[in-house]
Amino acid sequence: MGVGGIGIWQLLIILVIVVMLFGTKKLRNLGSDLGGALKGFKTAMKDDEADAESDDTDEAAGETIEATAEKVETKEAS
Repeated sequence: MGVGGIGIWQLLIILVIVVMLFGTKKLRNLGSDLGGALKGFKTAMKDDEADAESDDTDEAAGETIEATAEKVETKEAS
């Protein structure tokens, strides 16, 4: 038995019917469109992760600057 109780011959028959209905050109275009969409999604996820990391770094740097400024002000007041 194959996937979900469907054998290899049933899968081949389904594949032949799909190719006959849509044609190879439409299936090729559909595959390339799907691949492009996945590539765009991966790129967006990487950009989002990079933005989140840079935001964390910016916040940490801002806190350090504020803490340093407070120390300088305290020393000058003394």
